Amino acid sequence: MVTVTQLSTFVLVARLGSVGAAARTLDVSESAVSQALTALRTHFGDPLIRRTGGGGMRLTPAGARLLPVASRMVALSADAEAAVRAARGAPDELRVVATSTLAEFVLPSLVEAFDGRSGRRTETSFGVAAGNEVRVLVENRLADVALGPYLGAVRGGELLSEPLFRTQLVVVTGARSPRPPGPPPQWSWLVDSSGTDPDADSGRLLRRLGVAEGHVWVFPNQAATWAAAAEGAGVAPALAHLVSPRIRRDELRILETPATPSDATWHATVLQPEHRSPATDAFLHFLHTPAATRIMRAPGAGVPPSRFRPPVYVTLWGG
Repeated sequence: MVTVTQLSTFVLVARLGSVGAAARTLDVSESAVSQALTALRTHFGDPLIRRTGGGGMRLTPAGARLLPVASRMVALSADAEAAVRAARGAPDELRVVATSTLAEFVLPSLVEAFDGRSGRRTETSFGVAAGNEVRVLVENRLADVALGPYLGAVRGGELLSEPLFRTQLVVVTGARSPRPPGPPPQWSWLVDSSGTDPDADSGRLLRRLGVAEGHVWVFPNQAATWAAAAEGAGVAPALAHLVSPRIRRDELRILETPATPSDATWHATVLQPEHRSPATDAFLHFLHTPAATRIMRAPGAGVPPSRFRPPVYVTLWGG
């Protein structure tokens, strides 16, 4: 028998383009994802997804027909679960996903403040995902709210992105470090996972400047990149309002580049109103309040994203 778990896994692999990306999003092993795909392939008698010569994946004709049907079934399963929870009087479920910088600095405080102010019984989970992953999670009802880049849908689409907070992207280096020699593509760039995400501010910056992979060093979180930059290891992208305490402490200074400073905006992405839960609407309303704006504006020390659990845990792997 085909299960919702298997269909959800298939949708993620198809939308994200690899077993590895789906496993990271679900926070499970690649073998668990492969087992779910194998069960579907056996049931339908078709490979559904094939590997291509370039390391990517493509759908078979049967897989291409299954994908929109599977997406609708996953969405209906989410609607069914929400309806039963409401009928039982169970707490609302809210699953929030964010790109790495937001998750590191503001997401825990936003969720804590919302839980304390909403007056609702809400079970909240939150996690970290890359830009292409958050779109897939929200579109397929595997997360309720995504915080990060603009993901607004084209006309008639299912997604709605609302701007939340405007800031500037800058590049920082050690306060007493000389300007690196040569043009920016030749500098040593210190980034967290957002530097490898083409949809994130840091990823777009490196692409605009033409920085090759060999000049990029990836750290576990944003705070670690700033610490390394302060020690003279290279330069690091940063959002101005988050890095400002380190600049005031004379640990870092802003370094102008041909692409920075540049504007950056955080957005909240949700489904259209007819597909949203009451908890999602309440959280979206909270994100536009002065209290939420103060949290987004006030820089913190940074929380490593490893603390977070995946927002799809309950839906896919909770038994």
